[in-house]
Amino acid sequence: MTPDQLRACCLEQNGAWEDHPFPANPGLSTFKVGAKIFAFSGLDEEPLRVSLKCDPEIAVRLRASTPAVRPGVHLNKRHWNTVELDGSLSDRTVREMIEDSYDLVVAGLPRWERLRLGRD
Repeated sequence: MTPDQLRACCLEQNGAWEDHPFPANPGLSTFKVGAKIFAFSGLDEEPLRVSLKCDPEIAVRLRASTPAVRPGVHLNKRHWNTVELDGSLSDRTVREMIEDSYDLVVAGLPRWERLRLGRD
C-alpha cells in the first residue's frame, strides 16, 4: 500500500477527515471521525506505518502472529497497534484493520454523531 492509497482508504470512511494537529510534527497525519482519531501516519516516512485502534484481545493476537504489527508507538499499547506497511500484509487486511479502527471510534461517539453518520 502506498501513502496515497493509505490516505484514500482512511478518507473513504464515512465522515472521515485528515488533520495535522501537532505543530511539533507537521508531517504526522491524523485521520478522524468527528473529533476522534482512528488512524495516525507519517505518510512521507520510510518505512510507511499506520497506527490504528484495535480491540485489546485482537491486538494481542495480531502482534503474536504478524511481525509487521507492534504495540502502538507513543500510544496506549493496550488499544493501539502500529502496522508497518512492508508488503507482508495484504492491502485487504490493512483496509480491514482501518475499518475496524474506524468502527471502534464511531462506537464511542455520542449518539447524535452516530446518527449523523447513519450508525446507531
